[in-house]
Amino acid sequence: MRTTRIAAAAAASLGILLATACTTDAPTDEADDATTETESGGNEWFVQADYDEQLAQRDIEPEGDPAAPWLQAIEPEWVDTAAFAQEGGDATVCFSNASVSNPWRVTGWITMQQQVEVLQAEGKIGEFRHSDAGDDDDQQISDIQAFVDSGDCDALIISPSTTATLTPAVETACESGVPVIVFDRGVNTDCAVTFIHPIGGYAFGADAAEFLVDNLEPGDKVLALRILPGVDVLENRWAAATEIFADSELEILGDEFTGGDAAEIKNIVTQYLQRGDVDGIWMDAGDGAVAAIEAFEDAGKPYPVMTGEDELSFMRKWQETGMTALAPVYSNFQWRTPVIAATMILAGEQVPAEWVLPQEPITEADRDQYLEVNADMPSLHYAKFGGEDLPGFPDAWQDR
Repeated sequence: MRTTRIAAAAAASLGILLATACTTDAPTDEADDATTETESGGNEWFVQADYDEQLAQRDIEPEGDPAAPWLQAIEPEWVDTAAFAQEGGDATVCFSNASVSNPWRVTGWITMQQQVEVLQAEGKIGEFRHSDAGDDDDQQISDIQAFVDSGDCDALIISPSTTATLTPAVETACESGVPVIVFDRGVNTDCAVTFIHPIGGYAFGADAAEFLVDNLEPGDKVLALRILPGVDVLENRWAAATEIFADSELEILGDEFTGGDAAEIKNIVTQYLQRGDVDGIWMDAGDGAVAAIEAFEDAGKPYPVMTGEDELSFMRKWQETGMTALAPVYSNFQWRTPVIAATMILAGEQVPAEWVLPQEPITEADRDQYLEVNADMPSLHYAKFGGEDLPGFPDAWQDR
C-alpha cells in the first residue's frame, strides 16, 4: 500500500487543529460509537459505511427528471406523510437558517425565496417566516425554540449551523408535532420527516482528492485549505480526502483553517510557497479560491493542480489561466427542495426519508458551457444554482 508522507511540523499543527475541533463541537455518544478508525490514526468524523455509500452513490442514476435535479432522488425510501396533511394553501412555513455568511449560502437563500414566491402564487403555502442565526449556535437554538413556542408554524425547515450542538434543538422541534425538514447540514438524529442534501461531504472530498492523485506525480506536495471545524459536510470532505491521500504517494504539507477569508487564504499559501514548492491545492469549499491562485502569481510560481468549487470567480480564473483544475459541487439547487418538500408534506404526499440529490463536479469539458449560461451573473454566484426557470431569473441573483 502506498502511504502519504506528512511533514512532522504539519502533523503537529494538524493535531492542535483537530483537538480544537473536538473540544468545540464534539459529536454525541451515538456518533462516536459509529465511527471507524482510519489509516491516518483515527478520525471521529469518518464512518466507513457512510463513506462507502456516498462514493457508490456517485455512480447511481437518480430517480426523476434530469431537467429538475432539485426534485431528483438517489435510492429514495418513501415516508407516508398523511398525518401532516392540511386543507387549503394558507399554511405557514418557517425556516431557521444557519446564516448567509458566504456566497454559497447567499446564492441558495435567493433561490429559496424565489421558489417560495412561486409556491405562494400557486396557492400552495401562505406566510413564509425565516430567521438568520449568523452562524451562532446559541442564536439558532433560540430561533428554533421561538418558532416552536409561537405555535404558528405548520412546517419547520432547519439548516443547522453545526451538527452536534443543534441536535437537541431539532429534536425539540420534532417533539412539538410540527413536521421538521432538515437540509444542507445534518444533525445526529433522524427525527425529521426528511433530511435533504446532495450526496454529501465524502463524495465532494473524494472527487477533489482523486483529481489531485490522478493529475499529480508521486512525491508532489499538496496543501489543504479548509473553512472551519465542526460542520459534518466539511469534516466529511477532509475525512474522505485523507483516506484517498493515505493510499497515494503525495506529500500533504498541512491542512489549514481559513474561515473562507480571502486575505487569510492568500497569506497561508504565500507562507507555504516561501518554504518550498506547492504542487497541488485541495479545498473543502470554493470561497477564496482565487486568492490562493493569486498567491502563486505573486510569487512567480507555476499554477498548482487545484480543486475549488462551482463559484464563478474560481471557474472564470480557471478558464483564464488554463490551469489544471476541477470544480467539485455541493449542489446549490438543494435550496429549492425544502420548501417544495414542505408543500408535499402538508398535502400528505410521500417524501424520501433521506432525500439524496445528485452531485456531479464540473470538469474542464463542461466548464465553458456553465460559464456561458452564467455569463451575466456576479463572480460570487454558483454555476449549479438551478434557478434559471424561476420568474426572478436573472435579476434576483444579480442584485444581491
